[in-house]
Amino acid sequence: MSTKRLYNYEIMFLIGQNQTGDLNAIIDHIKDIVVTRGHGEILAMKKWDERRLAYEVGGQKRGLYILCYARCPGSDMSHIERDCNLSEKILRTLIIRIDHLTTEDLKALDATADLHAEAKLRADRSKEAPAAEVAEPAAAAE
Repeated sequence: MSTKRLYNYEIMFLIGQNQTGDLNAIIDHIKDIVVTRGHGEILAMKKWDERRLAYEVGGQKRGLYILCYARCPGSDMSHIERDCNLSEKILRTLIIRIDHLTTEDLKALDATADLHAEAKLRADRSKEAPAAEVAEPAAAAE
């Protein structure tokens, strides 16, 4: 039985603005790509930034950057890259091998709880928005 050599990677995902409403689905999609298909382990994940893009990517002018630190076999990185390129939710991906950081260093960078809290806030906000739109026409009719 051959063992695969594991390496630490920093993976930057660029998510289009039209996908950021359901941040939990994006997080699950990233976990599916890295863990299930890439046979890796996510050590840390955090929101890096949400900003206007320098140029349109896939018709999107704004994007959300999610930074993920993972430990994956080097031979499976081509599968992760291919899945990211085929994904309709992910606009761009940048993968860098980071051998200078230990697993403990990467786990210290984890902000997954903050990412889940923001996902919950976005979900609550999207539920309130349709209710406010219904209330506005009713108030205008009076």
